[in-house]
Amino acid sequence: MKAGIVGLPNVGKSTLFNCLSNAKAQSANFPFCTIEPNIGVVNVPDPRLEKLEELVKPERVLPATVEIVDIAGLVKGASKGEGLGNQFLANIRETDAILHVLRCFDNDNIVHVDGNVNPIRDKETIDMELQLKDLETVDKKLDKVKRAAKTGNKEAQKEEAILLKIKENLEAGVSVRALEFSEEDYVEYVKPSQFITDKPVMYVCNVDEGAAVSGNAYVEQVREAVKDENAEVLVLAVGTEADINELDDYEERQMFLQDIGLKEPGAAKLIRSAYKLLNQQTYFTAGVKEVRAWTVNVGATGPQAAGVIHTDFEKGFIRAEVIAYEDFVTYGSEAKVKEAGKMRVEGKNYIVKDGDVMHFLFNV
Repeated sequence: MKAGIVGLPNVGKSTLFNCLSNAKAQSANFPFCTIEPNIGVVNVPDPRLEKLEELVKPERVLPATVEIVDIAGLVKGASKGEGLGNQFLANIRETDAILHVLRCFDNDNIVHVDGNVNPIRDKETIDMELQLKDLETVDKKLDKVKRAAKTGNKEAQKEEAILLKIKENLEAGVSVRALEFSEEDYVEYVKPSQFITDKPVMYVCNVDEGAAVSGNAYVEQVREAVKDENAEVLVLAVGTEADINELDDYEERQMFLQDIGLKEPGAAKLIRSAYKLLNQQTYFTAGVKEVRAWTVNVGATGPQAAGVIHTDFEKGFIRAEVIAYEDFVTYGSEAKVKEAGKMRVEGKNYIVKDGDVMHFLFNV
C-alpha cells in the first residue's frame, strides 16, 4: 500500500519526503526538480512495540512499514500534459491514498509558482487537474457503456446512470470521494475505474516554526474549505522537521521539540495518520526470536492475517491464539495471560482487532 505526496511545485513535498524516509530526494527552489517519483519505505512509530520489546526481550524488533511516494509538483494544465503532467498523474493513479501538501507560510525567498501564497487556490488547482483526468476516464467508459445500454442491457443502463452522476459532479468540481453510492454499486461500478479523486486524502499544511503547534490563518482557511470532505488536516512545520532530522543525538532532538512545544516530531504523527488513511491496522507476533508488527487491512479475518506472514499459513489455517495487547501488558507474559484465562482461541471467521497479539496454528 502506497501513499503519494502531491502538491504544486515548491510547497515542501521533497523536504517532507526526506523527513519521512531519511532519503535525500533532491529539493531545490525551482519547479520540476523531482521527475521520477522517489519511493521510501517508512517505519510506523508505535509505542506498543517498545512495550512488547521491554516485556519479551526478543533478539530483534521489526516495526510495521508504509510506502511513501514523492510525486513531482503538478501545475495548471497537467491533465492536458502541461509540465510533466501525464507522467505525474500516472504516478498518482498507482498510489492508494494522497497526502496533499499545501503551502501555509510566507517566505519571500521561496518562489511560489503562482506568485503569492494562497493555499485554497493551490488546492483548487490540484483538485481541478485530478478531476479533469477523472472526467477523461468517465467519458471513455461512457462511450462503451452507452452502446450496450441502448440495446436494453439492464447492467449497462445501471452503470451508465452511475457514470453520468460521477461526470455531472466532476464537471461541478466535486470529487468522486465526496459522492455516496450503495456498497454494491461502489464495488461493481465505481472502484474498478480507479478514479484519482476517489482516493482518500489528507491535507498537510506546511507552516513555519511559529505555527507548528497551533497553526495559523492559512490553516484555518484550509480547515473551512475541506470541512465537508471527510479529510484529515495535519499541521506540520516541514522546514523545522528537516532541522530536527539533521540532529543525530536523541536528547538534542527532544530538547528542540520541547522548545517549539511539540511532544513528538510531526512526521511521526503524519506516518501514523497515513497508515490509517490507507485503512491499515497492526497485529503483533511476540516471541524470544522476534517481536514484530504486521500490517493488515481493517476488517481482515484470521486466515488473511496469517497469510501476511506466509501464504501457506492462510491455506492451512486451523486456528489463532489471540491475546489483546492490553491483557499482554497487564499480565506481563504469554504464560501469565494463559494462567489468567485471557488467551482466546479464534477460528476462520475471526475479525482481527488492532493490537491483537497472535499465534497461528496451521497445517500444510
